Amino acid sequence: MAKTLGKDSTCSIARSLEVLGDAWTLLIVREAMLAGSTRFQEFRDALGIAPNILTKRLTFLVDEGLMERRGYREPGERARTEYVLTEAGHGLTTVIAALASWGRTHRPHPEGTSPQFALADSGTAARLAFVTAAGERVRPEHLTAHRRPDAASDTDTV
Repeated sequence: MAKTLGKDSTCSIARSLEVLGDAWTLLIVREAMLAGSTRFQEFRDALGIAPNILTKRLTFLVDEGLMERRGYREPGERARTEYVLTEAGHGLTTVIAALASWGRTHRPHPEGTSPQFALADSGTAARLAFVTAAGERVRPEHLTAHRRPDAASDTDTV
C-alpha cells in the first residue's frame, strides 16, 4: 500500500499520505479513537468494510506502527487478536479533529455527526486551534506556510 508520492518524498505531507492516504485507514483509526474499537468484528460492524480489505488495512497499520496486536481470550473461546492504537496512532487525534472540523464547515450534512473532543478527567470541551508561542489564537486565513527542515522545532519562528 505504501508508495512514494511524486518526486518530493522528503515532504512531511507526502510521507504522511504514504501511510494515511487511503480512506479506510483513517476510518479504522477514527473507530479505534472515537468508539474504542479494538476487535476485528467491531471494525467490520462499524464500517461495513469487506473482511479482506480490513485484514489488509489492519496489518498495514500494525506494520506502520500506528496500531499493535494484542492477544485476548473470552472465557470458553479461542484466543483472538485485538488492535490497539499506539502513541503514533493516538498522535493522529489532531488530524481526525481537523478533518472533522473541515467536514462540518465545508461539507455539512443535515443528519451529520462530528466528534467532540474533551479533557478525559473533567469532560471540558477542547477545540483544535493554531496558537502562537505567546498563547494568541490565530485564524487559519491569517497564516502563511513555508517549507522548513523537519529537525526545526514547532516553536521556532519561520
